[in-house]
Amino acid sequence: MLNIAMNGSGGVTSITDISKEEGISVAYLEQLLNKLRHEGLIESIRGPKGGYVLSRDTGSITVGDIVKTLEGSIYPVHCVATHSGSHDACKKSKGCVPKTVWLKLAKAVNDCLESITLGDLCDEVKKTKIK
Repeated sequence: MLNIAMNGSGGVTSITDISKEEGISVAYLEQLLNKLRHEGLIESIRGPKGGYVLSRDTGSITVGDIVKTLEGSIYPVHCVATHSGSHDACKKSKGCVPKTVWLKLAKAVNDCLESITLGDLCDEVKKTKIK
């Protein structure tokens, strides 16, 4: 996502370019990009000069959007991720004191991921570039 965003001004980024620059196989990238496209974070452009572009402004895409799309749940343990009415919920859930720690950790991770945008990451890249 950062690679596509840094292409800037709506420029199209090819999967081959991303693969070379990031050292990720094209086959694996196709899987990742399909998930991102399915969630509406990127759009694919077909044709000889095709590739991928962001579907929204970098300031409106959070790191949380990206991580949750690619990794799924951000919860540290299964019992925190399930709803109390779920058949998968832990039987000890109601009296589980350690669950408080896991809930606080999940909230802190989520708050952190949601507080950083793709635009913030682009700004950091620009600051760290040696001129």
